[in-house]
Amino acid sequence: MTESVKRNYLLPLAIVSILFFVIGFGIGISGFLTPFLQDSFKLSTSQSYLVTAAIFSAFVIFGAPAGNIIKKVGYKNGMVIAFFVMAIGMFLFIPSSKHLSFPLFLLALFIGGIGNTILQASVNPYVTIIGPKESAAMRMSLMGIMNKSAWWLSSLFLGIFLDLKNVKIEDITLPFYIVTGILLALGVFMIFAPLPEVKAEGEEDDPQDQSGETYAKTSIFQFPHLLLGVAALFIYVGVETLPMVSVIGYAKAVFGDTAKDLDSFSIYVPLGLVIGYLFGVVMIPKYMSQTTALKVFSWIGIVSALLLIFLPGELGIYTMALIGFANSLMWPAIWPLAMADLGKFTKTGASLLVMGIVGGAVLPLIFGFIVDFVKTTEVTTVAHYKSAFWIYIPSYLYILFFAVKGYKIRK
Repeated sequence: MTESVKRNYLLPLAIVSILFFVIGFGIGISGFLTPFLQDSFKLSTSQSYLVTAAIFSAFVIFGAPAGNIIKKVGYKNGMVIAFFVMAIGMFLFIPSSKHLSFPLFLLALFIGGIGNTILQASVNPYVTIIGPKESAAMRMSLMGIMNKSAWWLSSLFLGIFLDLKNVKIEDITLPFYIVTGILLALGVFMIFAPLPEVKAEGEEDDPQDQSGETYAKTSIFQFPHLLLGVAALFIYVGVETLPMVSVIGYAKAVFGDTAKDLDSFSIYVPLGLVIGYLFGVVMIPKYMSQTTALKVFSWIGIVSALLLIFLPGELGIYTMALIGFANSLMWPAIWPLAMADLGKFTKTGASLLVMGIVGGAVLPLIFGFIVDFVKTTEVTTVAHYKSAFWIYIPSYLYILFFAVKGYKIRK
């Protein structure tokens, strides 16, 4: 690849990295405030599932419409629309906190989720297309670093305005006014940003052009490797989310409720993710192809899960970082492999992949049901968690199947 080609996409990639930062920042703020909002609204356990459902249901309900929007307006304008929709969602946090309205809070989360859906359907395929195919996973790894860094910085941002040890719902007004303003400003910036519209190889808008294998296909469902990739992404987002939502609970089961600094275990999973992203930036594609990386990291996930299950809890808890490391290169590798050779169906394929993000709600829910099913005591024990951790094994085995064979199935 020549230096001129690199320069052609480095500036757009730098701009898109800001968008990945915004995605992570928004998720980080929502995730951090959710427990405090649950306390303020005095939600039951079953009602608390509505919080997760409001966030992730947007990906399923609005996944296909997001693809249609992007087909009509293009990737760049799709990003602009996404920012304005996310701004509306963030703004609605303000009246929901003032009036302590749980339905309005759910609406704010859902609208924010719609904006996130459009943004994800725009930026992920854009990153895979903007440069050489063989280095797509490396570019996605860079975007992952920006995304996960924003999770951490979101709590620092809120700490400027809130007492994080005693969050009062009425105090969140000012930071959400600021975040809304930032999103609106970024939307305006994107209108004028030097972000060229890109097309995937074989993507052709002219219906008279009948050359190419994809022209003969009439439906997105005629691409088995894409559908298998959607399932892989569904499972991946689930296994990425699962350690982050279970690590503190598992630490309490291992060390007891009275142990100090249990919250410190929450850093292990994102730390493993970031280290893995850095590995991907250095290794792909110079020393390792994105396909090989997905195979290797699937095996690391299987081994990590077995260590988590069979090691004593005092040692197994630390393998959560290794699971985070294993998960790191799966999103960057699954996207380009699933979207390869879609041609004119590229934008629709991206919207299907975005719908797979709902796995982040489904797998943790299944995990919770398994824990409740095997419980023989009122208190959740290490053994109960270990029984549920077996969900990792079939999950990583399927991702390994996709890396070995699934992405090759084209008919």
